[in-house]
Formats: sequence, C-alpha cells, structure tokens
Amino acid sequence: MIKNLPLRSGVGIVLLNKNNKVFVAKRIDNQKNFWQMPQGGVDSGENYLNAAYRELEEETSIKNVKLMKELNGLFSYELPKNLLGIIWKGKYRGQKLKWFVMRFLGNDDEINIRTKNPEFCEWKWIELENITDLVVDFKLQVYEEVKKKVKKIID
Repeated sequence: MIKNLPLRSGVGIVLLNKNNKVFVAKRIDNQKNFWQMPQGGVDSGENYLNAAYRELEEETSIKNVKLMKELNGLFSYELPKNLLGIIWKGKYRGQKLKWFVMRFLGNDDEINIRTKNPEFCEWKWIELENITDLVVDFKLQVYEEVKKKVKKIID
C-alpha cells in the first residue's frame, strides 16, 4: 500500500553567501540537532524555479538572490517508516527534489525565519563540507549528491 504512494514534487535551495558558506536551518518540528537547507513542495501549475523562489521567501524572508545554477536531474528520498502517514497528511512516501544553487546578495539582517508559518527555530551559515554532518539520516544521500555537484560549481 505505502509503496504505491507517490513521491512529492519539491525543490531545494543551496543558498551561498559571499564566502561560499551554505545557509542551513533547524526545523521547529524536530528537537534533535538536525539542520537542513531550504526546501519545499511545488504547487500545482508552478514551475520548479518559481517554487524555489517562493519557498525560500516563505521559509527565510530572503528575496535578494541570484540564480547560479540549476542542478541536473531530480534527487529523491523515502521517508522512514515511523514518518509515513504522518508527514504530508500521509499522501506521499518521500520527495523528489529539483535543486537550485543561489547566491545570497543581501545582508544577514534581512534573514527572518519568524515567518507567517515558521518552519525553523534557528539558522546559520556553515561550510559546504559540513552539510552532511547535520542532516537527518533519510536525507543524507541527497545531501551527499548535492554537495558533490555544488563543490564543482564553487571550486
């Protein structure tokens, strides 16, 4: 039954500051020390890039960015059994994400995670190398693949 559930279409944003540090935030709904890059679902009729800009603003209030690169392909992950039927009202078994690399052009004081529907309780800039140290295990493979591709862009 669960294997028949579709993967949710989503986007992920690797947001780099002027020092090529990556924006990560800690989710409100997970009290463990897991951090993630901004990501979210694609609305019906919305293209991936517009979804990425919308999600970034909804989660962080950030608008002042420049698109650097759209990563080729989709990156997917499956939810662990304990989250199936809970996340996304039980409609999906995981996500397939289109990732975008963006340059943050603003100042840190423009970042506000206390949004209308906040998802994060804390945020910080970290080295690209460290994004796989902080992510929840079921997203680890996606983050490893994304890290490799982003490394080639910024090297």
